[in-house]
Amino acid sequence: MKIPKQAYTTEFKELAVKRVKDGQSISTVIKELGLGDQTLRNWVKASAEGKLKGAGGKVVTPEEMELSRLRVENLRLKRENEILKKATAYFARDVL
Repeated sequence: MKIPKQAYTTEFKELAVKRVKDGQSISTVIKELGLGDQTLRNWVKASAEGKLKGAGGKVVTPEEMELSRLRVENLRLKRENEILKKATAYFARDVL
């Protein structure tokens, strides 16, 4: 399942970059915010060059950031659940 392309505001990008600059690993921030693999790296590079720009008008609140993180976690848990269901069915077939 591919996540549709999203438009992120400058504030959202700056908050994500700030988390990396404050010491969190890029992979952790990517997972928590549900970003693409290269997206955050591009933002960090653009921020260092002073070229970080956003999509526009909407300010992203901490609640919206948390909602985004929870949606990604929910999607990951659903995928894990599907894998477990398939594994259970596979091993149940071997027992009979």
